[in-house]
Amino acid sequence: MSRGVARGLPIVEATTPPVLTLTGPVTRGQAAGLGDAVRALLAGTETGVVVCDVTGIGPPGLLAVDLLARLQLAARRAGGRIRLRGPDPALRALLDLVGIPSRWRGGRRGEPALGVEVEVEPGEATV
Repeated sequence: MSRGVARGLPIVEATTPPVLTLTGPVTRGQAAGLGDAVRALLAGTETGVVVCDVTGIGPPGLLAVDLLARLQLAARRAGGRIRLRGPDPALRALLDLVGIPSRWRGGRRGEPALGVEVEVEPGEATV
């Protein structure tokens, strides 16, 4: 018995994750508004992933790392995650330096997830 050759393209039902484009320079005040944007995008998707396009984020620095960590935390709290698109090699190196795993940056699978714990004692100032 012979098999026929399939013609045409295979049908794939895939959903494309929403994209949040980040532009620089990064400021401290961006985190709250962008965190809300990530949660809103996650609410409208089945993938549980928001792609953050960081090609226009500008020179990487600790403010950019802080922003990305806060966006990931907002996504995790909403039951999803973020993936980075187009990170600069310097941003990748900085994320590696501070311990942000490449898993949510579009890297290899199977790496441990970033554990963020927020704990405040009574009378302590929140950060």
